[in-house]
Order: sequence, then C-alpha cells, then structure tokens
Amino acid sequence: MPGENLTRAEAQERASLVSTSSYSIALDLTTGPETFRSTTTVRFSATPGASTFIDAITRTVHSVTLNGVALDPAAVSDGIRIALDNLQAENELTVDADMIYMNTGEGLHRFVDPVDNEVYLYSQFEVPDSRRMYAVFEQPDLKATFQFTVTAPDHWDVISNSPTPEPVAAGEGSKTWTFEPTQRMSSYITAIIAGPYVSVRSELTSSDGRTIPLGVFSRKSLSEYLDADYIFDKTRQGFEYFEKNFDYPYPFPKYDQLFVPEYNAGAMEHAGAVTFTEAYVFRSKVTDAIKERRVVTILHELAHMWFGDLVTMKWWNDLWLNESFAEWASTIAVAEATEWTGAWTTFNAMEKSWAYKQDQLPSTHPIVATINDLEDVQVNFDGITYAKGGSVLKQLVAWVGIDAFYAGVAAYFKKHEYGNTELVDLLTELETASGRDLTDWGKLWLETAGVNTLRPEIEIDESGVITSFAVLQSAVAEYPTIRPHRLAIGFYNLTGGSLVREHRVELDVDGERTDVAELVGIKRPDLVLLNDDDLAYAKIRLDDASLAVATESLSAIKDPLARSLVWAAAWDATRDAETPARDYVRLVLGNIATETESTTIRTTLNQLVLAATQYVAPEARDAVLVEVGDALWTLAQEAEAGSDAQFQFVKFFAAVASTDAHLEAIRGLRSGEVRLDRLEIDTDLDWELLTALTVAGVAGNEDVDAALADDNTANGAKAAALARAAIPTLEAKRAAWASVVDIDTAPNAIVQWTGIGFQRAKDTDVLASFVPDYFEMLQRIWASRSYKIAEYLAVGLYPAPLANAELRDATVAWLEHNAEPPALRRIVVENLAGVERALKAQERDARA
Repeated sequence: MPGENLTRAEAQERASLVSTSSYSIALDLTTGPETFRSTTTVRFSATPGASTFIDAITRTVHSVTLNGVALDPAAVSDGIRIALDNLQAENELTVDADMIYMNTGEGLHRFVDPVDNEVYLYSQFEVPDSRRMYAVFEQPDLKATFQFTVTAPDHWDVISNSPTPEPVAAGEGSKTWTFEPTQRMSSYITAIIAGPYVSVRSELTSSDGRTIPLGVFSRKSLSEYLDADYIFDKTRQGFEYFEKNFDYPYPFPKYDQLFVPEYNAGAMEHAGAVTFTEAYVFRSKVTDAIKERRVVTILHELAHMWFGDLVTMKWWNDLWLNESFAEWASTIAVAEATEWTGAWTTFNAMEKSWAYKQDQLPSTHPIVATINDLEDVQVNFDGITYAKGGSVLKQLVAWVGIDAFYAGVAAYFKKHEYGNTELVDLLTELETASGRDLTDWGKLWLETAGVNTLRPEIEIDESGVITSFAVLQSAVAEYPTIRPHRLAIGFYNLTGGSLVREHRVELDVDGERTDVAELVGIKRPDLVLLNDDDLAYAKIRLDDASLAVATESLSAIKDPLARSLVWAAAWDATRDAETPARDYVRLVLGNIATETESTTIRTTLNQLVLAATQYVAPEARDAVLVEVGDALWTLAQEAEAGSDAQFQFVKFFAAVASTDAHLEAIRGLRSGEVRLDRLEIDTDLDWELLTALTVAGVAGNEDVDAALADDNTANGAKAAALARAAIPTLEAKRAAWASVVDIDTAPNAIVQWTGIGFQRAKDTDVLASFVPDYFEMLQRIWASRSYKIAEYLAVGLYPAPLANAELRDATVAWLEHNAEPPALRRIVVENLAGVERALKAQERDARA
C-alpha cells in the first residue's frame, strides 16, 4: 500500500505540468472472474519536454502508446504508475491493461450473490481508486470529460454517469454499451455499475424545464424489498428544495440511485449515479432512526451533485467543502421539505455527538485539515469533516442569515461551475452576499481544532433570585482557542409534571467569561440549559442543581431537542469523568422509557452499553450489567406494542444479556414461547438474538450453521461471521482472527463483521492473549492489504473491551517505536484514547 500513496506535493507538481481534456475508456467485463480488460485513451496538454506519470494499478500492462510511439510496458510501468517522458504541448496516451476485480469495496468491486450466483459489479473510487479501473491522473483538480464503452454479459444492465444507451451485440452472450461523454468532472466521481440489477424508473421536471430520468436499482434477490416509490418521493422533495435554494438547476442529465452489496460507506456521490449501501433496502424491520438516516443520506448525496460534483475542492484539505456542506444541506432539507421535521434533533443526537467525540481525540484537526497525501485523507472522513463542519455551517448561517447564505452559495455555483475551488472562493461569495467579513470567523472555526466547554455560573440570594449569571468558556491546553458563539439560554420549570421552558434569552458569548445581565433579578428556575435550541457548537455543562433535576425528571422535558441537549450534556460529563458512570446508567434507566425520538433512543442506549461495559468500575460491572439487562427487558415488556421503543429495547437487551433469566427470555423469543405484543422476530432480529446466545456461550457453530442454512444470503453471511466470532472461547476467537488475518480472501463486509463479533466478549479476559498478536500484525497488514481492509483490521481486532492498564501500556509502547506510517499511527492513537478515557471513567466511578 505505501507504493500506492500520492503526496500533495506530487499532485501540485503534476497539475503545474498537465491539463487534462478527455478520457475514452473501453472496458471488457467478460474476461473472467479475476481481471477485466481496460483500454484508456487520455488527451491532455503539457509543458513541452516535461516528465510526469499517470496512475494505473494493474495486473498486466499490454501496451503503452504516447503520441503514436509504443513504449516498453516493462520499462515505464511498475503496476501502480506509468512514467511519461518528453511530453508535447498536446498529447494522446493509450494504455491497454488487465485490471483486477476487488472484493474490498474499492476500485471495481465484484460480488457473487449466494442466492442465485449472479455477478454484480460496482465502482467505488473515493479517494484514490479510479486508477484501479482505468489509467488516470488521480487527483481532483485535473478534471476532464469521460466517455465509457463497456462490453458485458447481455443479460446485465450497465449504468454510468451518462444515460444508459441501447447496447449492441458483441459476440455470443455479450453486448456493448457506448455512453456519451460526461461533463467535465473529477475522476473519483465517475462510475460503472454492472450486473443483472432490477430497476424501477420514473422522472421529474427540473427547474429549467428539462425532464430528468430517475432510476432506483437493487439486486434481483433483494428487489422485493425495494420501496422505490418512497425513494422517488424523497428525491423529488430534495430536487425541489435544492434547485430553489441553490438557484441552480440540477447539473447532470439523469439521476440514478443504486443499492449495492458489500459497501464500505453509507453512499457515494458519483455524478448522476449514486451508490448506497444495501443496508438501506429493508428486508427486516428497522428502527425509525435508520429510516430517517436513509432519508438524510438520500438528500446528502443529492446535495453533493452541487457541492462536490459541479464544484469540487482543488485538493483534499478542502474535503469539508464537499462533506460539511452536504451534511448541513441534507439536514435542513430533511427538516424543511420532508415529514422528518425533527431532523435537527437527530443531528444533535447523532452527528454532533460524533463531532464532539472526534474533536476530543488526540488526532483532532481543523475542519480545513492538513492533507499531505492520500493516506491522510483516507482517515479524514471523520466526525470533524462531516459533523463538526455541518455544525459550524449551521452557526455561520445563523450569523450571516439564511437568505444571504443561499445567495452566496448560488453565486459560488455560477462562478465556479465544473471547476475546482479552495476555502477562500466560497468565503468570498458569502462575504459579498452578507456584507460580513469572514476572515476571523474562518480562522477561528475552520482553521483551528478543538471544542470549547460552556458552563453556567449562577449566584442567587436567600429567596432564590439570581444576583449574578455568567457563561464561562474554557478550552483544553492543547487547543486553547476561545471562540465567539451565538447561543440561547433556556429556563425550565416543573409545571404540572412537565419541565417547560418559561424564559429564553439569545446572546453572543465571547471570551472566557460573559456576564448575562438580563437574567439578573429573575427567580432561579428548576433547570438551566445553555445552548438551548442548539445554535452553537460547544460542549455544555449543567450546574449541580440542574443536573439533579435532570436525573430525576429529564423525561418530563417536552421539547425533544431540549431533551437531546440534556442527554448529550450528561453523557459528555460522564465521558470526561466528571460524573460517575453509574450516575449515567441511573439517568438513562430512569428516563428512557418515554423518549420519543428514535435516534435519541438509539444513541443513548449505545452510550449506556459503553458506560456499563467499559466506564463502570470493574468490581461493579457485573452487577450493573445485570441491572441494565433487567431494566431493558422490563422496558421492552412495558413499551407500547409494536413501537420503535419496544423494538430498540429488545435489541439492546440482547446486546447486554448476561443472566440465565436473560438468556431464557432470548431463547423464548426465538422459539416463540415468549411473545411481546406485535413484535415480530424477523430474520435480522433473530440473528441478533442468536448472537446474544453465542456471546454467552450457550449457542455455537452448529446453531450458526442452522441459521445460515435458513438465510443463505449476503446479509446472512455477515451475521454468521459476527455470531461465530462472538463465541467466547479462545478457540473461536483464534479461528475468527485467522479467517481475516492469516487468510486474505474474505471480502470487506465479512472482515468488518468478523471484527465486530471478535470484540463481543462477556468475559473480556478471552481477548487478553491477542494483545501481542495485534501489535505484531499491524505493520504487516498495513503494507500488504488495501486501505479499507487494513483499517477494518486495525480497528476491529483491537481488543478495546479489555479497557485496562495492560492494553494501554502495550499501545503506548507500540506508538513509541512506530512513527510511520502516519495514517496507521492515527488509528492506533484513537484506539489508545478510547482506553485512556475508559480508565479515567472507571477511576471516577470507583470513587463514587
């Protein structure tokens, strides 16, 4: 993998020498299961006499022809790059090569459906993997047009960025599809998806009067579950919202959305041919949180057609221009244009909690990050780039005003259409539209790292009237920036059994102390909530009196966004070891029963499990897990029949089940002897229940074999890998480890789910012997595997559930002796941060 890296300096030098015009790419997908034929002709201008290289990760290079001269492939190609010397002012290069099908979710991924043995292909090129399908100058600022010609089995469908043409016969059992050239775009958003996909077709009318064809695609064996009409409905709502507010018609000729197997991400914004994870084709019941997340993802990718595809960052340090904007734009569109009107509450519960967590890691970075090479950007698809960036944009919108913001964005699209930009280009248009100088704002919010903490300081007299109220702002020593915030303060009082907001002030907070004179003279409320309405990006703290009220009465807060803010404040104080983990457990178990927001339930219960398994003092952990399991089972039994809450309580009960009574309930649910009204034990939930039994050691490989025989699908294979890896014997853990470390044939999805199962351990001592093995294999797998597989192994096989001093010390020792490569080191640093935080939380809980 190190040989495949590309540095920013190399990209800048190449861009100074080369300007690309067009690619013509012919792919033959009928040559066998391991490789495909790729013939690329690229036309480009260059500085006469210059030398550079083109990227092409190949199995075999058959020929290289530059300006009519045949070059010796053995002399100019190393399987990763092809050297180009003595360039002319105008050049034509043709590379004919065999490329390799991948099973890692990178490049051109090949999947065989176990249901019917049909083959499905899809491309995934972000960040550096179009070079796995054709010869290319692999960097976003060398845009060009792309014309694809694809030969494939005649019963397949072939989809690309341009509308699919009628194919012509190309020999027995094959056809050829010749696509029209695309608009100018970056190579990483080009796409080929091919196979016997089932499609549903529709259309819409763009704001400029064009008819835009729409398509929704899935594998044949999943097509019965594809709710295409709903997807079209959300797509139309997004089109209308974005075209109106961006004041720019949809920039491409059609819009296809394809649900593809073994996908590493949620989705990818290929121009006019968006790919999504098949997890969004719901074959079993899913939570409302997942349903809403799918809608956010659909509109996130649609927003990318403008942010990222029409206008693209020059280099990956401005990745936020793509991702932060798509994150913000999709959330506001979901809230204002769809039935999911509580999207900002979901954003706080999920995205902002992700951002705050990422921003407190040693690896935190500015939103506009330093990206020295491709490996840097690979690890930068994180909570800073997405969630913090989206949060900060929300704050910017509040500052400049939504109308001015959209006016600036519209001008930005018109000025830079089909081009590349940097931070200053967008800020210039926003300054012009709003009349505000954004220089200082950009430096403070986009070019510095870290999150501030805001606390109320309240003094009252004997009658409970406020005599002094201030907001105190702090920052950690490593990232000491104190920032300006626009925020609201809410006063909540218990009235008729409800915590109701009775007073609100909105103000600018700046500096380490901001006095709030307008709150002096008001009687102190039961609960004081900083950052009410979630305007600011900052961690907040509750004062002691408010925390006590929240612990007893959080569920009495009627506003779901306010509840989400209190949940987040309580969790953050637990993560920071300011409050004991067992206090957080009591808070959740005492208030979660009536929570109405699905994502808040999902996020909070995930945090509950982490607190109970890693943050509670070790000597109390078994008892707390019993308490949590008992409570979740009671909550599931008492929840509204068929509700989202009932479903989630059962799922999380299965995740923590530890006693004989818990396991008997799970066995009963699987067999039908135990029933909860209107709860269906469907295929995916049955796998979760079975995994709970394998974790406990009361089910084994034979039970997994039987379940897989009943569900011989791609989803079943993933669930089986997880369930097997969760069996709590050393033998089973060793087998799981060997299946992905010692053998390099498992596809990405199986590697990922094996890691999830490996980390499931009721008795974490079974993982202790893997600590030296983990550090022994790291450098080896990083050098020999693709980036995504190496990442899955480095994260999924780290024995994090141990959460003890021995794991911390071993991780520190490895870091002391391994400074390179930086991207791998960052993953290990983040692993270590989780252990160190758990140890501090355990110490705090023990003191309580």
